Amino acid sequence: MSPAKTVLVVDDSRVSRLLARQFILTRRCFWHVEEAASGEEAIDKVQAKRPDLILLDVNMPGMGGLAAASRLRELCPHAHISLVTANVQMATRRRAAELGLGFLAKPMTEQRIGALLDALG
Repeated sequence: MSPAKTVLVVDDSRVSRLLARQFILTRRCFWHVEEAASGEEAIDKVQAKRPDLILLDVNMPGMGGLAAASRLRELCPHAHISLVTANVQMATRRRAAELGLGFLAKPMTEQRIGALLDALG
């Protein structure tokens, strides 16, 4: 059993955040899941919490996921950050790779979250 970790789920959709929380806690019931509805809120939250994993929606009002990812990487260099998006075009995937980010296609499913969690250990 891996040690408890903190996950930050960043998505402007409350339903997406709740689904991610449910899928994570189904697989890792002892992990702590934080939520943020925007890139700006995510940056505020990581000042106090140092998440091990950040799931970051790309398309959000205000600061989008790609802009937030750059700042979050500076603030949490140890964290695994994965973009979560329905925008599966190669340009988005390339940009994620350039920033050292993982990539998780929407719709978010328990299987996709599980595969990510398993890959992270």
